[in-house]
Amino acid sequence: MPKQVDHRGRRETIARALWRVVEQRGVTQLTMRVVAQEAGMSLGQLQHYFASRTAMLSFAMDFASEQTSVRVHQGLDKLGDRPHPRDVLRLTLAEMLPLHADARATSRMSAAYVLEALHDEAVHEQARRGLAQGLALVEQLVRQAIADGHIDSDRDPATETHLLLALTGFTSLIELDVIEPQAALAAIDVHLDRLFRSTRPAR
Repeated sequence: MPKQVDHRGRRETIARALWRVVEQRGVTQLTMRVVAQEAGMSLGQLQHYFASRTAMLSFAMDFASEQTSVRVHQGLDKLGDRPHPRDVLRLTLAEMLPLHADARATSRMSAAYVLEALHDEAVHEQARRGLAQGLALVEQLVRQAIADGHIDSDRDPATETHLLLALTGFTSLIELDVIEPQAALAAIDVHLDRLFRSTRPAR
């Protein structure tokens, strides 16, 4: 009986190899040949799954987004039933920052993807769509928090969403050792406390 090949699993293996190349060597080393070597396969085997560098990069970015979502949902499970929206937003923002190995890999993958998107229309559209979906998700959380009385009703949900996502700009400061990860988290906490200050009981 022919051996069954887990094609999805092989693609994920290649994606993780690509993450390692980006994290350890930088985007300038991101070629199909280098990724194939990192994944422990021949270039021909890799091309069986991805016909181009762009296709490989796009899958790796989608997979990175999926893994971030998995980590967020795992964190939400630990918060219990009906977690406070402040805690949900903090968890979401923290997972967007390079605060641990997996998040650091996906963060650097995202940076590489944005650079690629600046010069490739197809990648640009996919990246733009993904970021727009992320923005919409955060804005939905903010709107619901306002509707439920957790955030003052005079707050503009779009503006508050933009301010929250601006906090992910700490990524470069953390990566280049300008600030410590805990300083970024402290700033996020201060911002969230101000946003929820008038509606949440003192902790």
